[in-house]
Amino acid sequence: MTLLHMCTVDEWRTAQAAGERVAPSLHTEGFIHCSTPVQVHLPANRLFAGRDDIMLLVIDEQGLDAEVRWEPGVPGDPESMRFPHVYGTIPVAAVQAAYPYRPGPDGTFGRPDLGGAHGD
Repeated sequence: MTLLHMCTVDEWRTAQAAGERVAPSLHTEGFIHCSTPVQVHLPANRLFAGRDDIMLLVIDEQGLDAEVRWEPGVPGDPESMRFPHVYGTIPVAAVQAAYPYRPGPDGTFGRPDLGGAHGD
């Protein structure tokens, strides 16, 4: 299963320098939000609509030291949909690729094109 994490270009640079991604949600909620390719547009449109500085980090779950739990999203997401939450930091070494994630002309995000290299 492909795990994706969204962050800004500046946050990705900071993570690369530090060797790990520490999202603010790790301190406020106890985990880092992630998604799969088929669901990432949902939080992208809630949080980053219209922004053009977003990166998608493709994470190798095997490279994580932290537990991944599949949990419900927010109200409004499909009831049966579960999102991967990483209960710890994301080591830069676990990031297989980083892609710019740009909205369409209308400012909304769609399903990302990961070049067919990564499954759902």
